[in-house]
Amino acid sequence: TAYMGVFTAGGVFGGYMLLAPLQSNMTYLVDTDELVDHTWTRGYTPGNSAYLLEDGTLLRTGKVSNGNRFADTGGAGGIVERFDWNGNVTWSYSLATDEECLHHDVEFLPNGNILMIAWEHKTYAEAIAAGRDSGLLADGELWPDKIIEVDPSTNKIVWEWHVWDHLIQDYDSAKSNYGTIDKHPELIDLNYVGGSRGVADWNHTNSIDYNEDLDQIILSVHGFDEFWVIDHSTTTAEAASHYGGTYGKGGDILYRWGNPEAYGASGDHVFYGQHDAQWITSGSPGAGNILVFNNGQNRPQGNYSTVEEIVPDMNPDGSYPLTIGQTSGPLSQEWIYMAPNPTDFYGQNISGAQRLPNGNTLICEGPNGYIFEVANDGTVVWTYQDTGAIFKAIKYPYGYSGLSGL
Repeated sequence: TAYMGVFTAGGVFGGYMLLAPLQSNMTYLVDTDELVDHTWTRGYTPGNSAYLLEDGTLLRTGKVSNGNRFADTGGAGGIVERFDWNGNVTWSYSLATDEECLHHDVEFLPNGNILMIAWEHKTYAEAIAAGRDSGLLADGELWPDKIIEVDPSTNKIVWEWHVWDHLIQDYDSAKSNYGTIDKHPELIDLNYVGGSRGVADWNHTNSIDYNEDLDQIILSVHGFDEFWVIDHSTTTAEAASHYGGTYGKGGDILYRWGNPEAYGASGDHVFYGQHDAQWITSGSPGAGNILVFNNGQNRPQGNYSTVEEIVPDMNPDGSYPLTIGQTSGPLSQEWIYMAPNPTDFYGQNISGAQRLPNGNTLICEGPNGYIFEVANDGTVVWTYQDTGAIFKAIKYPYGYSGLSGL
């Protein structure tokens, strides 16, 4: 799809790029001329994301090395901090115990609250009691994900959602959640393991984004090779159920895309270890569509990455036609970036992408610290090489409010 009248061929989008290298305690802004214009330094390495907020403060996750069961797992964090322009910590929230731990990503909400992803520990006995196949417990335990919303003014959790509340399984008929997988695409198959073969970090949710217009949350669920959309309008009690909220589904999955196998449907397995699922923001071409970095790890055609834009199959009221036994639509992508020689572009893990206001797409090939900007036709118009791995890169326009007067 051509974005006529918006994209100027060959033009680089002017702005500052925010980078938080994974092996560094420094976060910095790089301009289009590849000059470092500002830095923040902290004792923690990232865990993994960082964002420049509209008031000029930096919201950054940190990796707390405290020896808990989660500490050595990819994406482990444990702390979220906010910094002023001079690097002073103005706020922090920590969750890093042997029972639960923050990881990967956060999302700053319009009301000032912050969404966070966390693992929660389930024992072998708890997993078996829920209907997990014992042969799929290679680590002897499970770490399903949960989402918490924290109010920074009190540091209290004001809303939460748990994977564990929305399970189905067809392994143990004695359990209350026993059912037919393909008749319940709104639920999460407890015994779906994809290529992970029973590791504790079962879901490995690696990104979170929020759509204010829909009051919905999107999660990139690495272990399932798909993204999930859930309702944020629910109360915590409704989020633990199958009823309530704007869309009447409680905390069940409203929409999922990328791997029909995960919910027992036939269709193309599109994503392979994807990251950074997000709604394209207002003011950028494709606004409201979903952009995903498809890492392509163990892709049948070979290991190569793509960036893919999906127009969600959505009803006028913001609900989705999640139909029993059918693959979630659409059946094809709106836009795909692929290198001319596909295997030349491969980010095995981490990585991300961002649609820019001029129609370009900023792409971060994370493991290699290689960042480039492509036009809508796939032409590379700008490149940047960092010295270390980067979770994702975000470019803010020169006129961004968070940079005003700084």
